[in-house]
Amino acid sequence: MSTDHNSGAGALQGAAIPTLAQRQRRKLIQGTGAAVLGCFGPWSVHRAWAQANGKKPLLIGLTTDDTGQYGASGQDERRGILMAIAEANERGGVLGRRIETVHADTGGDAVKAAAVATEMLSGKEVGFLMGGVHSGAANAISKVAQKSGCIYFNTNSSSPTEAGKDCHRVKFVWDGNGTNFSTSVVKGAMTGFGRNWLLLTSDYLWGHNTAKGIRSIVESNGGRIVEELLVPQNTRDFSAQLKKIQQLNPGVIATAVGGDDLKALREQVRKAGLDRSFGWINNQQDWPDVYGLGREAMFGIFGTTWYWGLTLPGVKEFVVRYQRANPGYRIKVPGNVFYNGYVATHELFSAIERVGSTNNLKIIRELENLKVPAIRRMQHEDAYMNPVTHQLQQNIYMASYNSFPKQEDDIFRILGRMRPDEVEDKDAMQQCKLESYAQTPTYEP
Repeated sequence: MSTDHNSGAGALQGAAIPTLAQRQRRKLIQGTGAAVLGCFGPWSVHRAWAQANGKKPLLIGLTTDDTGQYGASGQDERRGILMAIAEANERGGVLGRRIETVHADTGGDAVKAAAVATEMLSGKEVGFLMGGVHSGAANAISKVAQKSGCIYFNTNSSSPTEAGKDCHRVKFVWDGNGTNFSTSVVKGAMTGFGRNWLLLTSDYLWGHNTAKGIRSIVESNGGRIVEELLVPQNTRDFSAQLKKIQQLNPGVIATAVGGDDLKALREQVRKAGLDRSFGWINNQQDWPDVYGLGREAMFGIFGTTWYWGLTLPGVKEFVVRYQRANPGYRIKVPGNVFYNGYVATHELFSAIERVGSTNNLKIIRELENLKVPAIRRMQHEDAYMNPVTHQLQQNIYMASYNSFPKQEDDIFRILGRMRPDEVEDKDAMQQCKLESYAQTPTYEP
């Protein structure tokens, strides 16, 4: 467990010299960081601490997947969350309260994620939970959060189940899900590459549910699934799957493979010369997974929620702020994962300010009616929160590799976009059964 002082008020220039109580508190939290799943120590010390204005800090629990299959994305979304926090602190915090964070790496593991969330909520010191790429970990966190009433922001996990059967009153989903992405790319691929499809599916919750969504869309549009090949997590040798693909010779291959597995798959597909032989569909493409691999590793069509090269108001300024906040970072321009973490955090703080309270039920009602202007999200159309599923409905962009980049990092070519209402997940709306307000404990950090 670690505390991120540099991302919040600690990042401000000219901050007051810490008092003895402040130094003792910081030493205490840092001392508990050695064991992620160990005891957090006497959390009552948080309550004893006070700022000069007499208001205690608002503590955000970061539950990001910093290691494991989605470690690159977990670290990236954490940076997005922290930049939004630093900017809020520069404006004076939220309701006059400085924002601080406590962080633990879930490793993309559901059991570990549940333990992290449980300890973060001990004594109700953590006001909100944020972060998640692996769907199993995000689901585990949300179950713990619902029991206490703590609002949890699933910033980057995209299994349809997160806003479907595994939805919760306290959970809000900020990324597009597998169904949203599939809807945006399947029809175009069917027109261009044929109606015989093969599914290459990561053998866990996100992969299965994403592939299920793709199958439904393909078959409802007259296509046929000739085979589904299951791939264990942490696969690094795809030779058997690629041999099978060559034997079956489908028109389109739809992959539901992510993280480091996808990096290995792309490299082997390219080396085998299969990148131009079929129509490859990757449900979505996370920026940290492809950054630095070169344009040669980019093939097929995929979806994304955002791209740094969009010619929209605010994008250039956002890129500049990103680069100032992340000097020396290997990813030189922001991607969709960083973006999702940042904008979700920004919307949380805006909602708190609008209701004038940190009461969970007041904030939940506010978020259920959320409408975000396109200019604020740096997208083409306004976004809105679906009150039935608690998933943000937003533009989904269809993209491919860019053969004519304007600069080194211009590796996506945006082919088109779909409106939020065009890609809405109807199945999730039927499957989601949110707990009632009466079943949700009041929580006010």
